[in-house]
Amino acid sequence: MTTDDEREKAAQLLEFYRLAQDGVFSRAQLKECLISKNDLERMVRRRELKRACPRVYVDHTGPLTRRQREWAALLYAGPAALCWRIGQQSDDVVHVAVPHRRQVRPLPGMRVHRLRGFESMLDGRRLPALEPAHDALLMADEATTDLDVVAIIAAAAAARVTGRQLRQALSAHHSLRRRQLVAALIDDVVSGAHSVLEHGYLTRVERPHGLPQLIRQVERTSARGKERRDGEYDEFGLVVELDGRLNHDSWAAGNRDSSRDLDDLATGRAVARLRYGQVFGEPCRTADLIGRALMARGWLGRPKRCGPGCVVDPG
Repeated sequence: MTTDDEREKAAQLLEFYRLAQDGVFSRAQLKECLISKNDLERMVRRRELKRACPRVYVDHTGPLTRRQREWAALLYAGPAALCWRIGQQSDDVVHVAVPHRRQVRPLPGMRVHRLRGFESMLDGRRLPALEPAHDALLMADEATTDLDVVAIIAAAAAARVTGRQLRQALSAHHSLRRRQLVAALIDDVVSGAHSVLEHGYLTRVERPHGLPQLIRQVERTSARGKERRDGEYDEFGLVVELDGRLNHDSWAAGNRDSSRDLDDLATGRAVARLRYGQVFGEPCRTADLIGRALMARGWLGRPKRCGPGCVVDPG
């Protein structure tokens, strides 16, 4: 027979779960709180609880909030952790990671990611989630394109995930797809350089489309002293700035770039400021436009198509 003391402790535990989990409970937790199967059925009939998903209940009958949907997914799939939280996700799907050895059937509005080394990647916060660095690498591993990978690492940097944290996390993701690209992007975050973008311009824009060779790292003196331009077609007065910052752009950096562009404009140079979208997302269109700008400034050549589907107009 249950004593008054046991019932009091069970009530306190139930209230703890209610507050800690936004009113969402697993069947095992309710049983721990001395709620029997008959009790549970009666509470559902009285609309004190509602079944949110298999083995999970919520303490009201209205629509679930986003946080309640997250708790329901975590309790259903547990042990589990929220993931895919880097950047602004457009879908309304709750993403959860589980140990790779487990098979969990996803429910509508839920996506399950099986992850090796799951236990070592947890954030340890009240709401179970992957550490942001590991979450970014999980998203990068499942990205569709190189540009998506760039966007994910950039979003992580903007969310104050450091290059050092990403580099440490990388050692745990042994089978990461596009590992070389991800490692290079992390190096860019650490160093503040943008060698990935420079290499991308060379191999995706310039060489495949027969553009003239860009003179890289041009040093010039202005009223602010010695400065470097990422690249220049000096003969044609066209400067190419490769803006590869993966962290959050600062007000000061934006003003500095504008001042440098005005300096170039005053000396008769045009400036093409390119970012990852132009180099990795639409390299053929970028080559076509750079080629047209060079032709307008005296280049006698023409950009060429790199293959089927290339949008460059060689005529």
